[in-house]
Amino acid sequence: MKAPSMRRTVAALFLFACVAATTDAGVATAQQDNVARQATLSPSEYEAVYRARTDSARMRFTEADVEFVTGMIGHHAQALIMSDLAPKNGASPQVQTLAARIINAQKDEIALMQQWLRDRGQPVPMVKIDGLHLMIDMSGPDGQMKHDMHDMHSGQGHMMPGMLTQAELEELAASFGPEFDRLFLTGMIAHHGGAVTMVHELFAVDGAGQDEAVFKLASDVQVDQLTEIARMELMLEQYTD
Repeated sequence: MKAPSMRRTVAALFLFACVAATTDAGVATAQQDNVARQATLSPSEYEAVYRARTDSARMRFTEADVEFVTGMIGHHAQALIMSDLAPKNGASPQVQTLAARIINAQKDEIALMQQWLRDRGQPVPMVKIDGLHLMIDMSGPDGQMKHDMHDMHSGQGHMMPGMLTQAELEELAASFGPEFDRLFLTGMIAHHGGAVTMVHELFAVDGAGQDEAVFKLASDVQVDQLTEIARMELMLEQYTD
């Protein structure tokens, strides 16, 4: 009785091996066929495939991503208002260099964030600065909605972290020389710290920050602003001794 049983076992193993080999061969053949088809694509067809995959990737974003990008545009814009005062208010060469760097970096990031929203069919905040007043025009399918930036709130129901009040901006604008430097550095340290807080809030939301562009933006904001905070704290020491 043992011999037939052994023969059945061997036969079963042989059949399994044949099926597995056939399955592996089928998968390999399908993969080879796919590679072969791709090899015959024309440049325009490759471009169409690339666009389709890019469009698919653009759809992988969350409401938290949109809120972060939208809020950061306004947050960056206030930094432009503050930095623009430096050469007009007798800031030291060090502070003027810092302010110019902030303007260059954050203008570029504002443009990138606006394009990110535009590519995903989201309302795009358009920045309008009138003196110390920052207006945001939200363009969307429902038309234009205008907001004073100092009245805009985050999703948590309060003003975005680090934003200066209108009174603080007016105090900064009325200062000159070393006093301007002190107020500017103090205000910008808080402002940068607020941006870092916004990054932490983004990554605390499940599924948020996984879009490649949002992840890179948030990571760059955190690293750059923490680096500048450390630099400004050293600069501020000479005004607080």
